[in-house]
Order: sequence, then structure tokens, then C-alpha cells
Amino acid sequence: MHIAIATLCPMSLSARLIQLRRERDWTQQDVADQVGLHVNQIKRYEAGSAQPSLEGLKKIAKAFSVSTDWLLFEDAERGPDEDLRLQFEAMNQLSPDEKAVARAVLEGLLLKHVAHKWSAPGLAERAQAARQAPPAATVTAKAPATVAAKPLVKAAARPLAKQATRAAVK
Repeated sequence: MHIAIATLCPMSLSARLIQLRRERDWTQQDVADQVGLHVNQIKRYEAGSAQPSLEGLKKIAKAFSVSTDWLLFEDAERGPDEDLRLQFEAMNQLSPDEKAVARAVLEGLLLKHVAHKWSAPGLAERAQAARQAPPAATVTAKAPATVAAKPLVKAAARPLAKQATRAAVK
């Protein structure tokens, strides 16, 4: 029952630490001894009132034999969706040239997404309104970045498209 609840609810670092400690029947002092930190620091991590340093996180991961990714990220937060994951796994069967083409196509698609995001309807108008706002207002978008982003993205996508075309012809 405990595992089912843990998989349904997003888990924070503190919740994962508590879960790992309880699974091993360790006390907070046991964790502190294994990790090489003071017990009060472990208590702060579990309470969520402090976050470990990179070195502390590394020690915790080693002590519990888990990855730092598992400690920090939700299950599907970093990887692709399940349907894409299967397609990416199938790409392992491709030749190196075919992988290069797939990589170039994927990069081109991502660049297109970024370009579309920067050229979204109303973005230029919002940027213009932000420039005309009083100096005390916070400006989050600027038209020069919007205007400059399109040619830069297109210029970056051209070599990728040529590379993908050349690789597909071979």
C-alpha cells in the first residue's frame, strides 16, 4: 500500500529521503553516519527546511545506492513520454548514418518549435507595450530579441536541414 501511494503522489527530495530511510529501517543517525553529515542536517533535509549541496546529494545517493536523478526528479520529469521512449529505444537499431539523420531532423524540429515560440501571435505587440511602459515596470520581453530570434533560428536550421538531406541521399 505504501508503494502505491508513493507512485501516485509526486515525491519531493525530503519525502524520498524518508522513504529510503524507512525502507532500510535506518534512523536519522544511521543516515548521518552513512552519509558523513551531522544528524541535524539530515533532519533539516527530511523536514524540507534545507537542501543538500551537490556534494551532500552525491553522498546521499551513494549511501542509498540510488541515482541523484531519482532523488531530485519525478519519474517522468526528465525522460520522454512512454510512446516516445519506445521510439527512441527502437532507434538503437539504426545505422550510424541513419542516427545522424534522425538527430538532425529532431534538432530541426526543436529549432522550429523555438522559432514558433518566439514568433507567436501577439508577442511583438506585448513587447512593444512593454517598451512603452513606465521605467518602473518590469519588462520581460523585448522586441529586438524577438526580431533577432527568427533569422538566427532560421540560419541555425539551414545547415541542419542540408546535413539531413545529404545524409538521406547517401
